[in-house]
Amino acid sequence: MSSREDILGRVREKLGRNADNAAVARRDIDASLAERRQGPRPNASGDLLMRFKEKSEALSTTVDIVTEWSSVPAAVARYLADHGLPMRAVGWPLITGHPWAEAGIALEGRGAVDADLVGVTGCYCALAETGTLMLLSGAATPGSVSLLPETHIAVVAASRIVAGMEDAWNLARTEHGKLPRAVNFISGPSRTGDIEQTIVLGAHGPYRVHVVLVTQA
Repeated sequence: MSSREDILGRVREKLGRNADNAAVARRDIDASLAERRQGPRPNASGDLLMRFKEKSEALSTTVDIVTEWSSVPAAVARYLADHGLPMRAVGWPLITGHPWAEAGIALEGRGAVDADLVGVTGCYCALAETGTLMLLSGAATPGSVSLLPETHIAVVAASRIVAGMEDAWNLARTEHGKLPRAVNFISGPSRTGDIEQTIVLGAHGPYRVHVVLVTQA
């Protein structure tokens, strides 16, 4: 018997699970999950875009709002120039269709490695309640691009801003059914307060997060 089987066996024993009642218990669990009852939630009324911007900036995320998708490369170039960052980035293969070269940015559509300083991603959806980005991993959306580079730039469609976490999961279930291997929630730059309770950015990942919000439908 493996350690896993041993541990799960002891859990089943404490719960009183056996071959006779396992099917009934499974039906009860499936019914509870399918019901997806929601607990109390804060008021989500108002402009979701502005609420997302406000919450993001409170988490040390910087936000730029543009009206057209074609303006994204120029907005990214401005951010890189303002922060003295190289005009070179790695990005999701899905976003390589933008005119990056015209904006002076050399963007490679691939997963990130430790030498990459800037990573550019899209975003599955964004949560107005907490200023959080929801990213789904996949062949065209490698998770490393948002995790390894020191600077993470996310391009977010304003139409993909939802009120809160419950709405984000419901959207993923509706559009995808089966979830991907990894779902990453990003709420501002990586941080820690382990040393003397002093917040330090960039401890476990990017220490800059910049969002380009696109209002075009």
